[in-house]
Parts: sequence; C-alpha cells; structure tokens
Amino acid sequence: MSHTVLAVGAAVVTASGCVWYLPALADLRAAADRPASRRTAAAACLSGWTTIASAAVLLLVAEAWWLPCAAVVAGAAVTVALRVRAHVRRRREQREAAYHWAQLRPGTPPPAGTGDSRHVVAVLVGTGLIAAVTTAGLKVAAGPGGGADWPRAAIVSAAVLGLFLAVAFAHGRRVRRRARARLTHEDPPA
Repeated sequence: MSHTVLAVGAAVVTASGCVWYLPALADLRAAADRPASRRTAAAACLSGWTTIASAAVLLLVAEAWWLPCAAVVAGAAVTVALRVRAHVRRRREQREAAYHWAQLRPGTPPPAGTGDSRHVVAVLVGTGLIAAVTTAGLKVAAGPGGGADWPRAAIVSAAVLGLFLAVAFAHGRRVRRRARARLTHEDPPA
C-alpha cells in the first residue's frame, strides 16, 4: 500500500475523530473549572489524535517508513503515559472526595470499600489456577504415561480450582453482607 493511501486514510480518520478531540479541547480550555484528572485525560486524547494527524503528514512528506512509524510509537507512548496518569489522578480524587464526604457525617466510619476484597478474590482465583495446573502436572507426571491419566488429572485439577472459586465466592459474599449490615445499622431512621 502506498504512502498516499495511508495518509488519506489517516486524515479521514482524524477528521472523523472530532467527536472526541473537540470536547477534549474544550476541557483543556476550561482550565481550573475541570478536575486535574479530566484535563490530563483530555491531553491524552489530544495527543493520540495529534499522533494520527502527524503520521498522515509524515506519510505524505517522508519516503521512508521508519519516520511515520517512529512518530506513531512516540505518540502512542505519550498518550498511554498521559492516560495512566489521568487514571491515577482520578483514583486519588475519588479517595479524597470519599474522605471529605465521610467527614461531613461525624461519628461514622468511612464507607467500606470493596477494593481489598477484590484483591483477596483475585489472589484466591490466581492461587487456585496455579494449584490446578500444578496438580494436573503432578498427576500426569506420577502416572504410567498412558492416556487414562489425562481425564483423572483434568478432574482433579478442576476440583481444586472449583474449591478455590467457592472460597473466593464465599469471601466476596461475606464482605458484601458485612458492608450491607454496617450501612443498615448505622444509618439514622428516617
């Protein structure tokens, strides 16, 4: 495919992307009226669309492929870095807002989050997968090498994984029940 066809395609895609980069530009122009995370996300959006536009121009100007490819890789790296930074800022802003809202109701602890519970469930599922694969490998390695050991190994590893999934499910349910009970007991009657 020639440079010109790719350049025209990139230009058309960039022109049609105005539904994303024009609101992002408005967010950046609003400056302090928008949260920092939203402005950083808008900068990430603009850098991504600018990368595509610059690739279109470089495809028309440069004869070598490496120059537009290098511009796309550099632009993608900047876009991803800005997007990750926006995500981190957004999480920080959410924690800060939750803290401030909790301060408005004195005497009550901050709302119970499910973040720690998610990590516990992820660890349980990951451990279950590792244990299932290890069990299957040991079962097959210990057997006489025939085809009859494969179904047994699959059944045993599935049982091990099922056990870990059941524990993860029970843990998630317990945390959810505990948080629900805490909310119903601490709210003042209407």
